[in-house]
Amino acid sequence: MRTLERWKSNGIPHAKILRHALDNIFFPSFRSSSEASFTFIDLFAGIGGTRLGFEAVGGECVWTSEWNKFSQQTYRANFPSMRHELAGDITQVDVESVPHHDVLIAGFPCQPFSVAGVSKKNSLGQSHGFACETQGALFFDIVRILKAKRPHAFLLENVKNLSSHDKGRTFRTMLRILAEELGYEVSFRTVDAKAFVPQHRERIFVMGFREGSGYTTDSIHVPQGERPCLEKVLHPEDGSEESEPHYTSGTKGAVDSRYILSNKLWSYLRGYAEKHRAKGNGFGYGLVNRNEQSRTLSARYYKDGSEILISRGKRKNPRRLTPRECARLMGFPDKFKIPVSDTQAYRQFGNSVVVPVVQAVAESMYPYILEAKQKRRLGQRALTV
Repeated sequence: MRTLERWKSNGIPHAKILRHALDNIFFPSFRSSSEASFTFIDLFAGIGGTRLGFEAVGGECVWTSEWNKFSQQTYRANFPSMRHELAGDITQVDVESVPHHDVLIAGFPCQPFSVAGVSKKNSLGQSHGFACETQGALFFDIVRILKAKRPHAFLLENVKNLSSHDKGRTFRTMLRILAEELGYEVSFRTVDAKAFVPQHRERIFVMGFREGSGYTTDSIHVPQGERPCLEKVLHPEDGSEESEPHYTSGTKGAVDSRYILSNKLWSYLRGYAEKHRAKGNGFGYGLVNRNEQSRTLSARYYKDGSEILISRGKRKNPRRLTPRECARLMGFPDKFKIPVSDTQAYRQFGNSVVVPVVQAVAESMYPYILEAKQKRRLGQRALTV
């Protein structure tokens, strides 16, 4: 019913998606049967944001790969009943150990392609893009699994800059491999999360289907109208929210003082911004209030929080977001557990996907995945007759 309410407010999406949604409402047995389910594997899984988006439309995760031990800790805490393996370094994975699946999803490392990542690597004299041996070549591990398992579909997610990296050559190479060498029909679209959460965050989604599905990115439903503001994710600090140590405390659930910037740090950030402003540069902190949207949350947020500072009024130092607020800013539900330190939590949410954006993409892919499965079943049945 939440889906229908959203469509009532923002418009009805592609007819094929509408048909399947109505089937799920009026004939729920179809939705819970093996005929209507699909399986997926979660590569470069992080803390499971992409998994949450695909589980929300009925997908079942059958295999996961994530190398970072702290991300594994958070992942296991939030998916304690998973019956499948949580593999580590994907470069060491034997493709035969990967189970067959309907959809491959992967948010492969963005640092070799992001504007900030490329700038940093250039300053250090390091390679970026595919030439980055530790991260850039991980795309080819995705290719390795796609080639061996031939799932019906895939979804790849990365930073917007992927499409323009190395004057577009990197992205063209990826599309050529996926389409010409692997035989997938590939489409892509950049989506800004600001329509879903109070954060400007542009990410590119690359979708592929094996059969002639007719899928187009126009079927991704992006909410229209008034954009959400930070009020939606910030601690209210008025007693209406139960305290969550150590993020908030007291009867009013006040944000802990550890998140308020010290005089020294606040003075440094203002001086740094003024220095670059005098040079005509745009570098500086991002100070916002409850009625605004924020800049993009990054994995470096743990350092000083400068890209998203919450105003506390005149003559008061601003504060950082708490990890719980970061989780909300990325669209994670409040029941999502954060078992790691603040430093690790900031890194994890800054590297994650925006869950409702992924869910919107998954919803757009869902009917086409089911049709691809049906086509294969009919084809296999014809061969046995």
